[in-house]
Amino acid sequence: MKKIISLLLSVVMVLSLVACGGATSQAPAEVADAGAEASGKIKIGMVTDIGGVHDQSFNQSSWEGLVKLAEEDDSFDVKYLESKTDADYATNIDTFIDNDYDLVIGVGYMLADAISNAAETYPDRKFALIDEVIASPKPNVACLTFKQEQCSYLVGVVAAMMSKNNNIGYVQGMLGENQNKFGVGYVAGAKSVNPDIVVQQQVANSFADSAAGKALANKMFSDGADVIFHAAGGTGAGVISGCQENGIYAVGVDSDQSYIAPNTIITSAMKMVGVSAIEISKDVKNGTFKGGEKVFSLENGGVDIAPTKTLLTQEVIDKVEQVKQDMGDGYSDKNAPIIAAVKHPNGKYIINGEHYQPIGLLPSTGVKWSQGSNRVAKIRNLAKNEEGVHLIEFEGKPLTTKPYGKGGGVRATP
Repeated sequence: MKKIISLLLSVVMVLSLVACGGATSQAPAEVADAGAEASGKIKIGMVTDIGGVHDQSFNQSSWEGLVKLAEEDDSFDVKYLESKTDADYATNIDTFIDNDYDLVIGVGYMLADAISNAAETYPDRKFALIDEVIASPKPNVACLTFKQEQCSYLVGVVAAMMSKNNNIGYVQGMLGENQNKFGVGYVAGAKSVNPDIVVQQQVANSFADSAAGKALANKMFSDGADVIFHAAGGTGAGVISGCQENGIYAVGVDSDQSYIAPNTIITSAMKMVGVSAIEISKDVKNGTFKGGEKVFSLENGGVDIAPTKTLLTQEVIDKVEQVKQDMGDGYSDKNAPIIAAVKHPNGKYIINGEHYQPIGLLPSTGVKWSQGSNRVAKIRNLAKNEEGVHLIEFEGKPLTTKPYGKGGGVRATP
């Protein structure tokens, strides 16, 4: 029976939407082409988020996937439009629609509203959204999501084992439910091999501010961190630079970023966004396109740790492989026996990356969670591990939880 690896949650700050380069930057009204214009081809258009196509991460990986597709199958004509501001999303999507593209791909959660609105306006056109699910599912929108908590768990294991100071860092680009999972997995992985390790966490509030990323890396270094993971898009370039200058390790994101700083980046949490773009494009060609969510995970090759292992010890490599085997298909918040609950600035509590509204604080016993929802049932299930209870880390202090009340809630006690 496969061991279920649990999700330990942290206060995750901000998300990083990223992109990598592959073609020349273009004005919003122009289209960057990866192949010759040709009638009768299947036309795939990609719209980047504000990180741009040269972000060395999310957008770039998506574009490189489409370029590879066009190189291997000349029936595809692939192009991209860069978004310089949020206002460009709808404009760029409309440009592809006006030019009769067979599929329009939006890269990142920031395009969710624009893709959803376009899909409603053009119900006979096909759309894909990478790394987010639209609020109201539509038959003409495929949502390509990833179990990023799985690959970030793996790099958390690596970071903890490679740290000599028992102190590591995490920089996230921007706040988002989906992006919080990067922090969830990272902290969980690190704590799984070193429960006492310090994990510094900071929000950059941008995916394209390398100066902010570098400043945060410098601050973490001064506070003792010797390995820093970023999930911050272009901001992550500054994190990597800061790690380089301070002589500490960095962990990349979305693609294998070791080429950026071969002596600094020990590994990367990889989301195969390029593969997802290729697969959904082939679905259009084969007539098998379907709306709804398609999840890419460790099990189906959608996420993984980077193949580059030059700076890792054999002990670390072996540990990661063992963890991957143990994870199997059981790494999810539905059956994780150990979690962490942390109070978020908005007054709610984050458990495994989701927000829960408390109905009251009990000074002597901890937190009484709101009742009557599936989320509460999920907490109830978590409490029933082999020992009948499970640990919750609340505001840095370990608590024990037990079932509470008829509604299936949980009471956390010191």
